[in-house]
Amino acid sequence: MEKTERLREMVGYQQDSIVSRVIVDKKTGTITLFAFDVKQSLSEHTAPFDAMVYLVEGEAEITIDKGKFVLREGDMIVMPANIPHAVKATKRFKMLLVMIKS
Repeated sequence: MEKTERLREMVGYQQDSIVSRVIVDKKTGTITLFAFDVKQSLSEHTAPFDAMVYLVEGEAEITIDKGKFVLREGDMIVMPANIPHAVKATKRFKMLLVMIKS
């Protein structure tokens, strides 16, 4: 049954961890909600598809091709395909990651 949900409440924080919840998983793309505890990070990596990050709450530092960007609640950024990027929690935060595969 279809219903509305609040993104903030769909995933919780866990101490010293990164928690994720897949919302949509299709051949054409994915939507995943993450909760990062403070100081948690994803090391620099690349992905074969464009990905959009939308900060639901908190604050994060996102590095894209050596450029650093601070995102706060309501901010978004696109991480281009095949470009190195990394994510770091300067404060704990929740983000929605939308990856388009086609």
